Amino acid sequence: MNPRLSHPALMLLGLALLLCLGRFALPEALIRLPEPLILPFADWINAVFAFLRDDLGLMAVTRAFSGAVEFCLDVTANLLYGKSRWPRLGPIPWVVIAATMGMAGYALAGWRLALLSAGTFVWIAVMGQWKWAMETLSVIMVAAPFSVALGLSAGTLAWRFRGVERVMNPILNIAQSLPHFAYMIPVVVFIGVGPKAGAIVTIIFSVPPMIRMTLLGLRAVPPEIIESGKMSGTTKWQLMRSVRIPAARTELLIGINQVIMQSLAMVVLASFIGMPGLGQKLLNLLQSLKIGLSVEIGITIVLLAVVLDRLSKAWAMKQPAHLEPGATWAARNRLLLIWLGLCAAGFALAAAHPYFAGVERKQALSLAVPIDAGVDGFIRLVTPLTDWLRWFLITWVLIPLRDGFLWLPFSAVLAFIAALGWLVGGVRSALICLAFILPIALSGWWDRAMITVYTVTVAVTIALLIGLPLGLWAAARPNRARRFLLLCDTLQTFPSFIYLIPVVMLFGVNDVAVVAAVMVFATVPILRFTIEGLCGVPPETIEAAEMSGAGRAQLLWHVKLPLALPTLMIGANQSIMFALFMVIIAAFIGTQDLGQEMQRALSSTDVGKGLVLGLAVAFMGLMADHLLTGWAARRRKAAG
Repeated sequence: MNPRLSHPALMLLGLALLLCLGRFALPEALIRLPEPLILPFADWINAVFAFLRDDLGLMAVTRAFSGAVEFCLDVTANLLYGKSRWPRLGPIPWVVIAATMGMAGYALAGWRLALLSAGTFVWIAVMGQWKWAMETLSVIMVAAPFSVALGLSAGTLAWRFRGVERVMNPILNIAQSLPHFAYMIPVVVFIGVGPKAGAIVTIIFSVPPMIRMTLLGLRAVPPEIIESGKMSGTTKWQLMRSVRIPAARTELLIGINQVIMQSLAMVVLASFIGMPGLGQKLLNLLQSLKIGLSVEIGITIVLLAVVLDRLSKAWAMKQPAHLEPGATWAARNRLLLIWLGLCAAGFALAAAHPYFAGVERKQALSLAVPIDAGVDGFIRLVTPLTDWLRWFLITWVLIPLRDGFLWLPFSAVLAFIAALGWLVGGVRSALICLAFILPIALSGWWDRAMITVYTVTVAVTIALLIGLPLGLWAAARPNRARRFLLLCDTLQTFPSFIYLIPVVMLFGVNDVAVVAAVMVFATVPILRFTIEGLCGVPPETIEAAEMSGAGRAQLLWHVKLPLALPTLMIGANQSIMFALFMVIIAAFIGTQDLGQEMQRALSSTDVGKGLVLGLAVAFMGLMADHLLTGWAARRRKAAG
């Protein structure tokens, strides 16, 4: 540690400790910010929104855009589940859509993905969930292209003009740190509720990763490719269309993958603003504690997430195929002909028997009864343990910790945060951290924010205690590491709503369920980055240590962990971000934190309050990101 930086940091830590120890003698103004100093951020934001809506006529622009989106939604709704709108061709029989998805999987990655894709849509149909799933997909089919187009345009503009990039970067940082509900409230004010509001909030939420990947892809194009294009006499437009964009293909397709996954996550959560589909059905079932039917819907959402993720990733990784010169038209379009044949067979089956056109609810299979029976039996078996665990955690761990966080004077917390910033990056980092934490105190939501911090702290601590040892064990063998990384990839495709099902089943609706849901969600990135960090240690370094006589434990503690530490800190950073997102969503099952207030703001369409709460969560995440990435960068530099 740099001595020049450590002295002020230690003084700040001492000040924080002194403020805590002397809390009983502190004036009230140092314990909680006095009411006259609370700034009316929400009123200011509401005034700006009212000005934009009423005086600048932004409402007319948003209504026009929502009208275009609604027209596209009507088209996809008609084709997928037969809503009576133009072009009045639907609904397409489920066997045709299943065959189409199977062919897409085969064309991109072979038989395994074909079976997974087709099997998922067969499952959806025979389980009687077709209409709900198609309501969800009809929005994704509209939102994803809009997001890709907007992200590609904005990313290209940021790549072309550095000033635009400098303005856009902090906006993207905040946008990607805002919880989902913060996006919904202004959309409800300007658009209303229903499918078009769900589509528009999905577009807004999923644009940032496409902008990032577009900027990254265009910047990574090798200079020699650009020079080759210029020497061929291309114009600027031709150079962009035929050289830069094809060269950035992989990054752009990864951006599309992120857009699709973000779209699915938001469409499920958009049930809170009247978006029909799988999310709304799952929300209703969870509210009714119908676990069997909830599990059925949860399986469908998970399968859809996995299929969309695998298809878009396969598209990103697949290289263009080049056929031999002189190949016949049939040879060049073999897969197209097979697909047309399967579609014709599907339409024929649908015409022959209505079951192949659409499965009615009375014809559908259901696993709800055996699932409920199994869940009831399992719950009866573990109830003594879960009841005791719930009582112990709430009485002896969670409530004391929550009260401890609420007991802390805000001035002590500010001093402690400034000390951490100073240790990481000197006075600049200390000021950045204060700039993130001070607005939360000035907003008047300090106590709710501290409850959020307490929940995240407990959940991430438990996630570290589980994820780190499991990651160490998994990284010990290459095959085991690959299997665990595949599991992490799969778990990260799950929309966050899914993690609520098992914890509600086991613990009911209380703080233990919230912490458990956040903990499970936050464990995935820790496990992933632990494995990647340990597996990424250079083999020659390990070999040199082994030749020096290092044993297995010495190799782990003195070679692998120090070199993997920066990657482990990135995992901790991601875990905190995941936890902050999840704790807001988990407000659905009962919390007293910022998430609960954000849901109230959504119910009352209070834009100012919702954005203030969302920014408070974003600032906490950005502060943690600044501290952990700054520290990881120093460690990486020290390790060479």
